[in-house]
Amino acid sequence: MGEAGKGFLAMAAASAVWGVSSVYYKLLADVPPLEVLSHRTIWSLVFFGVVLSFQGRLGQVIRLLRDWRLLGLVALASVMISVNWFFFIYSVQVGRAVQASLGYYIFPLVAVMLGFVLLRERLSAVHWLAVGLAGIAVGGLTLGLGVAPWISLILALSFGFYGLLKKNMPAGPVVSVTVEVLLLSPLALLWLVGVHQWGWTGLVGRNLGAFGHDLRHSLLLMGAGPLTAGPLILFSYASKRISMATVGLVQYVNPTLQFLVATLIFREPLTRWHVAAFVLIWSALALYSWESLRQDRAERRARVSAGTDGTTVT
Repeated sequence: MGEAGKGFLAMAAASAVWGVSSVYYKLLADVPPLEVLSHRTIWSLVFFGVVLSFQGRLGQVIRLLRDWRLLGLVALASVMISVNWFFFIYSVQVGRAVQASLGYYIFPLVAVMLGFVLLRERLSAVHWLAVGLAGIAVGGLTLGLGVAPWISLILALSFGFYGLLKKNMPAGPVVSVTVEVLLLSPLALLWLVGVHQWGWTGLVGRNLGAFGHDLRHSLLLMGAGPLTAGPLILFSYASKRISMATVGLVQYVNPTLQFLVATLIFREPLTRWHVAAFVLIWSALALYSWESLRQDRAERRARVSAGTDGTTVT
């Protein structure tokens, strides 16, 4: 199998793990989400530390920590990813996993809009049509249900801003995420000390302090580390071997599996408003994907014509 094939399989595996991870976090539904998030942060740091140590790349972490300009961007990225992680965990616990899947479907279109507004990137007519369909879907769902799908919007926006902050970061994804969880770890440790020592309850008004008191919960909380880090390492491997258009298309496996898990396993309600919204979103993503593939092929042809893709033009 060639490198491109290996990259495709790695991307598919990462997306599949992300897609079914809600089943894992459902097993921790009785543990308050901030407590789960804190353990996810700490055990991710442990796992990343072991991997980077084994690879001899801890020096890259130190260099990033010494770069104050980049460190500010990493700190902002850490806030965005922690918000994203928290609301994903929260959505699963409160029976809103369908909203979570919708959020990750919307994310690519949010990223397109952020690029247009903040980076002055040009949008084609097809991209505008896709974004418009997504807007109609969210608006229709808001009117139909009488409340905005705020979990979906928070997940899409937080991940969109996260991607924006990481766009031009010179550090690789594994190294930068390691620094992100390193920056978040003091807050995570403080929260866990408060939970175990002083009975802090957080946003959901309840306290458990599960780690260390129950073997099942302790192992599940520790497992959140490799569950977080493993797919990201696969993603990093894949992104170096396949085109970004392919990465974007394969990533739709993630929200699709989330949607199937939410409706078929968790048995969450799916109203006609949800169905209409998803049809519009799927149509928007089909247009977006078609346009992205078309642009990717056009860019490849241009590089071949210019002889800048490593091929010999005769």
